[in-house]
Amino acid sequence: MSREGSAQRKRWYSLADRLAQILDRWQPAYNLILLLSAVLVGVGTGLGAVFFIRMIALFNELSFGPIQGEFAFLGRFSIVLVPVLGGLLAGPLITYLASEAKGHGVPEVMMAIALQGGRIRPRVVVVKALASSFCIGSGGSAGREGPIVQIGASFGSTIGQLFKMSEQRIKNLVACGAAAGIAATFNAPIAGVIFSLEVILGEFSIGNFSTVVISAVTASVISRVFLGDTPAFIIPEYSLHDPRELIFYVLLGLLSAFAALLFVNLLYKLEDLFDEWKFPDALKPAVGGIFVGLIGIYYSHVFGSGFETIERALTSDLPLYLLLILMFMKILATSFTLGSGNSGGVFAPALFTGAMLGGAFGTVMHTFFPDITASSGAYAVVGMSAVFSAAARAPITGILILFEMTNDYRIILPLMISTVISTMVAECFQKDSIYTLKLTRRGVRLVRGRMVDIMEGILVGEAMSVDVETVPMDMPVRDVAQKLTRSHHHGFIVLDEKGELYGIVSLQDVEKALSNGRVENLRAKDIATTSLLTVYPHDTLLTALERLDTRDVGRLPVVDPQNPKKIVGLIRRYDIIRAYHRAILRRETIQQRLLQRQAEEKPEVDFMEFDLNGDSPAVGKRVDQLPLPQDAVLVAIRRDGQTLIPHGNTSLKTGDHITVFATKACVEELEHCFVNGR
Repeated sequence: MSREGSAQRKRWYSLADRLAQILDRWQPAYNLILLLSAVLVGVGTGLGAVFFIRMIALFNELSFGPIQGEFAFLGRFSIVLVPVLGGLLAGPLITYLASEAKGHGVPEVMMAIALQGGRIRPRVVVVKALASSFCIGSGGSAGREGPIVQIGASFGSTIGQLFKMSEQRIKNLVACGAAAGIAATFNAPIAGVIFSLEVILGEFSIGNFSTVVISAVTASVISRVFLGDTPAFIIPEYSLHDPRELIFYVLLGLLSAFAALLFVNLLYKLEDLFDEWKFPDALKPAVGGIFVGLIGIYYSHVFGSGFETIERALTSDLPLYLLLILMFMKILATSFTLGSGNSGGVFAPALFTGAMLGGAFGTVMHTFFPDITASSGAYAVVGMSAVFSAAARAPITGILILFEMTNDYRIILPLMISTVISTMVAECFQKDSIYTLKLTRRGVRLVRGRMVDIMEGILVGEAMSVDVETVPMDMPVRDVAQKLTRSHHHGFIVLDEKGELYGIVSLQDVEKALSNGRVENLRAKDIATTSLLTVYPHDTLLTALERLDTRDVGRLPVVDPQNPKKIVGLIRRYDIIRAYHRAILRRETIQQRLLQRQAEEKPEVDFMEFDLNGDSPAVGKRVDQLPLPQDAVLVAIRRDGQTLIPHGNTSLKTGDHITVFATKACVEELEHCFVNGR
């Protein structure tokens, strides 16, 4: 750790202490603090957005002007060097100063709220702004919304930390910054508020709503003062031409879902390829820039956010063949840009993809059904919302942002139908959004509630009781009652003459039989419940809990997947609660270590992933038997489509995908542990 960095932190903490002391002496009203904090975040993010947008414009002018002119002797191939230069500038910034600035930014904000109490390093504001300006300004195929969301969120987090606010307030200010960023960059305050609540926080609550609105409105006012009060796109007036046209919008919703799935999965596929490539991380964005530049030789429309091309599609000004080509080229160019580790957002590329898809679909429909369809521009508008919503799983944001970006509310019915259908269809094929998938792959499962992510990370086999008391089906009811009394259990598994599952007899079943009298001839099989819900060891605790609630029972038999009549364990509500608390402690430990690493500001700390094959020395071992380095934390195990929270007694198997949080100095030891064993 450098002396300079240590001195900076001391100055930071000293300033925070002085400000906190001032607040303690003043003791302002709680609501006043919230109001002033929200306004401050809105002003700061609004000014940051203005600076960021102008930085992009400046670097774009330099890149495609004097810089490209220096390589004019290369002819049209000189354009390839422009995104390469942007990658060379952005790569080292991200790698050596703030790895959180890599990619599209929103997942990092969501992770900060979920695992770090909303705390984001202040330096992320500067690094994200510079790296994204270099990337987008040099033609990188990315949007500015992801960066400005992260910039605003970082600013909000910095304000909260500076005034030593509680964790809940810091999270609230992070959401304020995210909303302010969207509001300022797209001149869309309503969509900014909904995006922050729907995507960043994942919940709508009155406590968050008021401050988020204040920040969004403040940032929007700042943006309009400096950038003007005009909608992002100027388009003709569109409306539903004929009620029968709704059928075509339903089809557009279906196509939009598959376009979004292609976009999401190609992006992460290329990210995997670049992550696995043994090449300096600081130079990978430049390599991605080569591919973007090669695409740009023939289709320069893919450079940057592409808003000019989107507006042409919205005004029905592009031919069918070009619309189709640009849809696929934009997905490919964005995947190379962000997959290689550059910095930018996915919001604008999703809108671009939707506009091209909608425009192409509308052109075809208008050609064959001119009397009942609007022009292709109307379909392009709807396609923008549908593709973005399917990718982000944010239909309300998708609908509202199109209203604010176009100032056109007449096409609401087709917009809502296509957007909702695309979102539902995409979710049927892939549960995670383009934002949450990045976290899921790191072993962090974010759903609406805190309990769900933990429950989905633990398997029944890890929490069940294997010491199961059973009774034979022919045991007299009075004997069953005596055994229940001695054991203090509330029920037993009933086995048939082959030792296989027959049913469950509960304390309530026995009490009911005894109260009716005449139990001399009754056996366990006569009062047992034989229509059972069961679970497998590989099911999650969430699945088990849902099945317990379905019948309002207290226990479920755990059976062998190969033989559903063979008992391998029993899962009770008590077992689930105990495993849940263990997982809470485990997650808190991980959070503490993550925060400790960040506090030490070690840029070499990162997530690392390993796949276990049959030759791996870790296969067959328990986690507590692994020779892990001191600076490494085993975060998650991905197995058979499930993300497991590792415990000391968790055994590793062939095919497991391991995620480790460690310093880069540990790479060799970790490879020795998981890969080669030598």
